[in-house]
Amino acid sequence: TKPLNNNNNNGSNGSGTGSGKSAQSKPKIQPKYRIHRDVLTHELVIKETGYAARDKSIPSSLRNCWRGWNFFSLFTGIIPILQWLPQYSLRRDLIGDVIAGFTVAIMNIPHGIAYGILAGVAAGNGLYMAVFPVLVYMLLGTSKHISIGTFAVASMMTQKVVQSYANFDPNAVNGTIKAATASPLALLATTTTTSTSTSTASPLSLIVETTAEGATTAATLLLQNATSTMLPHPANVITTVEVVTALAFTVGIINLLMSFFRLGTLASLLSEPLVNGFTTAAACHVVTAQLKDVLGVQVSPKAPTFKIVLTIVEVIGLLPKTNLINFGFCITIIVFMSICNECLKPCLSKRCRFPLPAELIAIIGGTLISKCFDLEENFHIRPVGVIPNSLPTPEFPRMDLVPVLAVDAIAIAIVTYSIIMSMGLTFAKKHNYEVRANQELFAMGVGNMVGGCFSCIPMACSLSRSVIQDQTGGVSQIASLVSASLVVATIMWVGPFFSDLPRCVLAGVIIVALKPMFMQVKELKKFSKQGKLEMFTWISTFLCVVLIDIDIGLLIGVCISLLALYIKGLKPYSCLLGYMPEAPGIYMDMTQHRNVMQVPETRIFRYCGSLNFATSLFFRRALNETVGLNKKGRSRPVKTKTTYAQVAQNGGKAFQGQFVEAANSFQFLILDFTMLGHIDVAGCSTLTDISKEMKARGARLLLANPVDRVYDTLMHSTALSEGPFDIFPTLHDAVEYANAYRTA
Repeated sequence: TKPLNNNNNNGSNGSGTGSGKSAQSKPKIQPKYRIHRDVLTHELVIKETGYAARDKSIPSSLRNCWRGWNFFSLFTGIIPILQWLPQYSLRRDLIGDVIAGFTVAIMNIPHGIAYGILAGVAAGNGLYMAVFPVLVYMLLGTSKHISIGTFAVASMMTQKVVQSYANFDPNAVNGTIKAATASPLALLATTTTTSTSTSTASPLSLIVETTAEGATTAATLLLQNATSTMLPHPANVITTVEVVTALAFTVGIINLLMSFFRLGTLASLLSEPLVNGFTTAAACHVVTAQLKDVLGVQVSPKAPTFKIVLTIVEVIGLLPKTNLINFGFCITIIVFMSICNECLKPCLSKRCRFPLPAELIAIIGGTLISKCFDLEENFHIRPVGVIPNSLPTPEFPRMDLVPVLAVDAIAIAIVTYSIIMSMGLTFAKKHNYEVRANQELFAMGVGNMVGGCFSCIPMACSLSRSVIQDQTGGVSQIASLVSASLVVATIMWVGPFFSDLPRCVLAGVIIVALKPMFMQVKELKKFSKQGKLEMFTWISTFLCVVLIDIDIGLLIGVCISLLALYIKGLKPYSCLLGYMPEAPGIYMDMTQHRNVMQVPETRIFRYCGSLNFATSLFFRRALNETVGLNKKGRSRPVKTKTTYAQVAQNGGKAFQGQFVEAANSFQFLILDFTMLGHIDVAGCSTLTDISKEMKARGARLLLANPVDRVYDTLMHSTALSEGPFDIFPTLHDAVEYANAYRTA
């Protein structure tokens, strides 16, 4: 053989500095190795190495599981803060966490107000998201840098559920929810309309002049009159907050079940094109939902199917009724936010560690302008409404809504988990630590159940807040503790100040915040280069979510993604191998490497993937097409390259410059199982059939380099009358055995 690397020991062998540097970078000594040993069978190697198959019995599995248990490790694994808090350095880490927590809290205030309203509930519910789920995740979560709280996609999916099941909005009719639960005497004191028989008397005079029984009767009549005109029967009232809290609780139950059944790998089924296309389409839903606040018009509720199209059509018809002051205010906020994000923030980031709080400036400025000019009264600009100045009291959600919301909660649970897990893995890779998938599900489950008891919507994480938390020096979830503390202080002392904040300001903040999600469209070019299935997954998911509905579109996208995965797994890679004349023992794909030679009278077939009942048909078809076997077990002429071989080497003849082998020209068929990860009994049966076909045509079947689990299955299948098989530990052993047998 001739050497492949002709190195010059003197350094440079060419003219010019470039060739000199290239020669100096090469090794001066070419390593070589020679192996002199007998050809071994796999059975002999198994005996010599003392291999013992793993005991798969249930008692053995239970013993191994019990031996691996450690109560302290199990306890600290469930509560990860016990692992990293003892290693926390106040001197090194606290300053960065305080700065990051303060910065994230500034972002949480506008995000909480905006996404709370986007979810179909009050602004206060969005602010609570920055407190209770955050504290739970700090104790139980494994990611150190993600910012738990509200997220546009989760809020949009929550809004869809709220609109489907809630029949009463306490924010739409002032005081109605209180009237439904108030006592009859309190209702009499606040109601100005009475029945026909009491229309001339005031409620107070009725109480004074009538007996106790008469007062009760009058109060009952007034209660019936009020509830019949303003809301459904009290027993059938389902408020928006009840739907949201029950939904969060149900999502938490699903997260815990997923964690119990170790379904943390479920996020891997949501491929990158699927998540990318889904979030981009969900951003379209979010923007469409903001159009009514941008223009200052009232849009009627729409059915989920074709919601975006129908909403846009109605908004176009309402353009003549646009509130110009409202529209101008919103456009001003959008321009201001765009200038801050695109120009001011990049410039200030080079000079200051704190990012410019553009969102907070926008909502504070909008609130002050609304209070100064009384925009609601003078220009009919709708404010966000009442924001409480206290934390909610813990209360269990309505359990009767849990089974009703289960189907919608599954979609939200999967989407929010995939978002949290993808963000957690991104920062874990950057900072070199581990994020445990099942522990994340456990943290989300407990966080959602606790949040459901404190008037919260389903939890997720925000890309923008997480990036800011990382960039401003946050190193742990202590930053979340600082952020939650500042948000609590804001709710207690500053919350009512934002009651006059115009909704058009929040609409502008949300639209600008969605820019990174819309910029994901650029990723479509990358997916097109990855493959047609990836591009088709992105496009189909995007169109289905936009045109049909969020949850139905997600389901269709998941089905398409799984179908693409199935197609790729059903058609694994296979090829015919040849050897390098300059380097015996190296075998390459003959279709990709034009200078390799085919082993005389031998076919080497490499198969990658799994060989089971689902792929056995493709395996046979690929083998027949590659090697040249037809269904009857006979061979057909196969054209091969003759770069290094004489035409008559394999008993064939030349045809148009290519070598054409004669029928029955090979004596050995070697199956290279180096990349075969799994085989079942159906696959072993397929190999048995192939072996019988080879014997019928005067050839032999050899198996090369199976992994231990594949070898175990092959040996166990012999008890089921499969085989026997000739197995070799390496491909080169099988080739040398075939050469020795052929030339003997």
